Amino acid sequence: MENPSTIILVVALLWVSIVAATRTKLQSIENVDGGICKSMLETQGYTCQEHKVTTEDGHILGLQRIPKGRSGEETPNKKPVLLQHGLLMDASAWLLNPPDQALAFILADNGFDVWLANTRGTKSSRGHTSLTPNDPAYWDWSWDELAAYDLPALFKYVNNQTGQNLHYVGHSLGTLTALAAFSQEKLLNLLRSAALLTPIAYLGQMSSLFIRILMDLFLSEKLKLLGLHEVPNGETQELVEFICKTPGVDCSDLLATITGPNCCLSSASKAALFKNFPQSTATKNMIHLSQRWEP
Repeated sequence: MENPSTIILVVALLWVSIVAATRTKLQSIENVDGGICKSMLETQGYTCQEHKVTTEDGHILGLQRIPKGRSGEETPNKKPVLLQHGLLMDASAWLLNPPDQALAFILADNGFDVWLANTRGTKSSRGHTSLTPNDPAYWDWSWDELAAYDLPALFKYVNNQTGQNLHYVGHSLGTLTALAAFSQEKLLNLLRSAALLTPIAYLGQMSSLFIRILMDLFLSEKLKLLGLHEVPNGETQELVEFICKTPGVDCSDLLATITGPNCCLSSASKAALFKNFPQSTATKNMIHLSQRWEP
């Protein structure tokens, strides 16, 4: 195929049709259900702290901390663990299931000091020292910057707060940024261990026929030329509706269409997923990710 398309962008656009993508901007963390701590952690009986971390290039990241489990017992010398979500999600990705089935809760209940990262552009991390999300320059980044700025800022902050090296758990995009940083020998002096869930480097191994059919669309560069710097964006709604009406495209259960039947998400967990998904990312990030396709 010529001009390999932006697979992930198309997926993002289709997801938007499922979760009312007419919104154009996400609200700040103070205005969205009181934030992840109040809406998803304290409601389950956990102590939670909201932290802010500023990167070297000026982005202000939201970071939630679960310092202890539901029992309230203090564990001496507890080890910090940083959880980094994947593309188009935020820290809520680790909190969708009940406490005995969600990694963040399980770790906290087993004596770990749990820190939940939120990538720049998500609703917890839309601050900046000089820009707003309405400024095109705010979205001038890709996963290169996530590896160069976000991850180091988060590692150093957790290390400074706890005085300890940390365990790291990354999912999907959170594995790509970690691999990029580690391959440059960054952060290794602050790292205790790393667990990489569904690690990615290239996207050519993706087997979904649905995704492969969409590969000729190569949308993200066109959207960038149209001045769309943020994905998802309300201005893409008409395109979403067009794709969902294409013969053979079934948007009624997109999760199954892309990933196959899902064994482990209940109806309640899916409802929580749709409430927090999709989170915003930069169109430039989508373009960079699409370049990882190698058929």
